[in-house]
Amino acid sequence: MILVLLIVAAVVTLASAAGLAVSRALRPASKAELESQLEPIDVAAFRNLVDPAEDEYLRRHLSAAQFRVTQRARLRARAAYVRVVGRNAAVLIRMGQTALATGEAQASNDVREAALRLVNEALLVRRNALFALLRIYAGMAWPNRSTATAGILDRYERLSNSAMLLGRLRNPAVPVRVTAG
Repeated sequence: MILVLLIVAAVVTLASAAGLAVSRALRPASKAELESQLEPIDVAAFRNLVDPAEDEYLRRHLSAAQFRVTQRARLRARAAYVRVVGRNAAVLIRMGQTALATGEAQASNDVREAALRLVNEALLVRRNALFALLRIYAGMAWPNRSTATAGILDRYERLSNSAMLLGRLRNPAVPVRVTAG
């Protein structure tokens, strides 16, 4: 009898914990919560890492062994930037969806259009970040192979502009920053 009561209590506890987790996951996050999850990116440093001229310069001025070591380190740094780009894109997707879910999007056509644009661009950047990571990891295995990831940076800058536009439309006094500097 006690065993049955313990099992029932455990099932009730698990069900309530799962219900709480689901309700928190479905609750739209506030703008401040989402903005706190954004990690600014140093675009100039990222641009230097993805610059093919820099790779060529290193290839010409380093021995083959030194170049492979240096290139792998640069690729690890590139991967770190791309992972942040992907995480930021995921946050910006949620920001756009939150803006669409609020009354602001229904009240203002500009806010709705900016939020839709942000969501669409963020989805594209998130997908491209995944493919860029795959190319970077392949480049780590074969450092002499070219890993073109400059496109992700250009798309991210457009995404950043869309996020700032939506932020200005929603609250002109507080801009959304996803790039550093």
